Amino acid sequence: MSQNNLVWHSSHVRKEQRAKQKKQKPCVLWFTGLSGSGKSTLANRLESKLVELNCHTYLLDGDNIRSGLNNDLGFDEHSRAENIRRIGELAKLFIDSGTILLCAFISPFKADREFARELVDNDEFLEIFVDTSLEVCESRDTKGLYKKARTGKIENFTGVTSPYERPQNPEIHIVDEDIERNIELVINYLKDKGYIVVK
Repeated sequence: MSQNNLVWHSSHVRKEQRAKQKKQKPCVLWFTGLSGSGKSTLANRLESKLVELNCHTYLLDGDNIRSGLNNDLGFDEHSRAENIRRIGELAKLFIDSGTILLCAFISPFKADREFARELVDNDEFLEIFVDTSLEVCESRDTKGLYKKARTGKIENFTGVTSPYERPQNPEIHIVDEDIERNIELVINYLKDKGYIVVK
């Protein structure tokens, strides 16, 4: 069937109603950084804290998405762009549900991150740059991926054989290795900007 024959089906229940029911402002917390930077660890711990605060959340992680929804994609530049395109479209649906969505993806290319941002209202996309140096990430190498990339066993590996385009103006810039301090930083941002209400 042609795309020309598709018509978006609007729900009677609006995003604003879902958000009001959940007592929060929906947003995408988009964690970006090199492999091993600590994106997933921070996102997981942050989600636990948000749930403690009675927020409605969901976490999307790179390996999990590639194990299911995007398991048909490779790691060439086109596939990586398609990976983020699909995630962006999925994030848009979560925002419509009134949810605070945490996304932990390397997402190395600025254009792909901007595409995801443009799918939702501008204040609904919060880029969180986990700015850990390549040297530190490679020293951790928890999955042994850097070693494989350095020996040619993995092609198009970000930071080694494929570029990472650093965010220039992220909403939140993480440079501290203290995870509790970073959680507090994000929580305070969400409180100050009215995304969550903490009593």
